[in-house]
Amino acid sequence: MGSGYIADTERVSEIHRIPAFLDPYYPPRPPDPSYPPRPSGPSGPPALGPGPTHPVGAALVAALAGRFPPDDGAVDVVAPWHPAVEAVVSFTAHTMVATTLPREQLVAAGADAYAGAFAPGVISTLAGPDGVADNLDVVLLASGTGRTGLPEQRSRAAHPRVRHARDWRQHVHVHGDGRGFVTVSRGLGGVAELSVEVAPEQRDRGAGRDLLADARGLVAEGEPVVVLVAPGNARSVRAALAAGFVPVGAVQLVRPGPARRSRR
Repeated sequence: MGSGYIADTERVSEIHRIPAFLDPYYPPRPPDPSYPPRPSGPSGPPALGPGPTHPVGAALVAALAGRFPPDDGAVDVVAPWHPAVEAVVSFTAHTMVATTLPREQLVAAGADAYAGAFAPGVISTLAGPDGVADNLDVVLLASGTGRTGLPEQRSRAAHPRVRHARDWRQHVHVHGDGRGFVTVSRGLGGVAELSVEVAPEQRDRGAGRDLLADARGLVAEGEPVVVLVAPGNARSVRAALAAGFVPVGAVQLVRPGPARRSRR
């Protein structure tokens, strides 16, 4: 990007500094003291643990209120929200990197607030030579409704989607019915996060849309909830949009390997 790239990298903030645009939202307001609230039907919202207290979570709380990070070309470096997971989170012309690495390494790897946010050098630097990078995903955001009829399904614990959620998220619960199931957890930035698995015989009938809409009730009313969807997964993107989610950014999660962790 020429000289513009150099100017942008100079704006990488000090590690763990809270971005100024989050001042009205950080720390995020605590969850409703009645959370998890009144049951509604067979199941009320599950106990997900404390609500978001991380800067990325605060950015999503702010986005739910209509206030997005400034499109100023900045890269904010903050501590990870998960002990084993780091991430690059990209908004319009503004990037947040949750990592223990110093800013000099990220800048040297090509980090910026534009196409460089997910540059191979950045992701491989976060992962290290033996780490794992998850999909590049669209971040879609909605608010919880606090009312659901989806019962918990602990029998799904061995399903690959549930195992994947437990590897990358915290406080994972599984709810569902004949249409399929959803996982609800503390995910991106400590915000409630959903993923959905539609039963094969229910596909192409709107079941994914309806499951996601019902699963918003697994999150307390008014609290942010996200789904992460690979950009090429058009079916799931359409289902999330139809269930009331809106795109707000992109994310790539990384699990640093032992070689990287040993250098912390």
